[in-house]
Amino acid sequence: MLHLVLPKGSLERATLELFEAADLAVSRSSTVDYRATIDDPRIAEVRILRPQEIPRYVADGLFDIGITGRDWIEETDSKVETLGPLHYSKATARPVTIVLAVPADSPVSSVDDLTNGVRVASEYPELTRRYFAARGIEAEISLSYGATEAKVPDIVDAIVDLTETGRALRAAGLKVIGEILTSHTELIANPSALAEPAKAHAMAQLKTLLDGALEARGKVLVKLNVGVDDLDAVIDILPSMKAPTVSALHRGGGFAVETVVPKAQINVLIPALRDAGATDILELALAKIVH
Repeated sequence: MLHLVLPKGSLERATLELFEAADLAVSRSSTVDYRATIDDPRIAEVRILRPQEIPRYVADGLFDIGITGRDWIEETDSKVETLGPLHYSKATARPVTIVLAVPADSPVSSVDDLTNGVRVASEYPELTRRYFAARGIEAEISLSYGATEAKVPDIVDAIVDLTETGRALRAAGLKVIGEILTSHTELIANPSALAEPAKAHAMAQLKTLLDGALEARGKVLVKLNVGVDDLDAVIDILPSMKAPTVSALHRGGGFAVETVVPKAQINVLIPALRDAGATDILELALAKIVH
C-alpha cells in the first residue's frame, strides 16, 4: 500500500534502529543496497536515499511517506504534509539549528551589521538566499559541499551551517550571530496520498508504532509487592507517568504495585523502595508505550 523512503547517511543507523524497535524491521541484502523491505502489509516498498532528496520525491508523489529533516523540507521548499516530529537523531534527541556564523573576532554582532556584497557559504543556499532577501541584504551565496567552517575568512565572510551544540563552530573560531531554523527529523507525507482514507489510516498506524517505541526509550516498568502498612510510604517515593497501578493481593496479603519510571532514576529508586518496605521488586524493559 505505502511507498516509504528512509534517510541514508548520518540518520540511517538511528532510523533503522527505531524501525526495528517499532517492530518494523527493515531488511536488505547489504548495507549499501538502496532497496529494502519491511514485513508489514501496510508497506509495499522501501527505498533508502539521501535526506536532501526525500522532500521533493515525496512532494512529487514518487513516495507516499518518508523521513527527513525540517531543514531539507525548507531548503527544497517542498509541498509535503508533516505527520509530526520524530525526536531522535544520530546521537541525541535534541533538535539541530541552522545558524549564521562569522569569525569570533569580527566586529559584526548581528545579521543587520552585514552589508551588501557579503560572501556567504552554505549547504543550504536557497534557505540562505531567502533569509538574506527577507532582510534586504544582497549576499553572494555559494554552495558548500562540506567543511563549511573552514572557508571563513579566506574564502567567505560568513557561513550558514547546521549545529547541535555550537561546540564545533566555537572550536573553528566562529561565533553565531543569527538563528535561521530549528530542525527536527519529521515523518512527512504526500498530500494526495494523505487524502486517501486507507493510506492515511495506514500512515497513522505506523506513526503510532514509531511514537510508541520512542516513548519507551529511557523508561522501565517497575513491579513490586508491599504490605498494607507500608503502601503509603512506597507510593510517596514512586514516580509514575500518571498514577501507579495498585492491586490487592489474594487473601489480603498486601498490594501489588506497578508503574513506569525513568531508567536514569532506577539506581536510586530500587534501594529506596526496599528501605520503604517493598519486596519482590522487578525491573522490566519496555518496547513501546502508546497513549
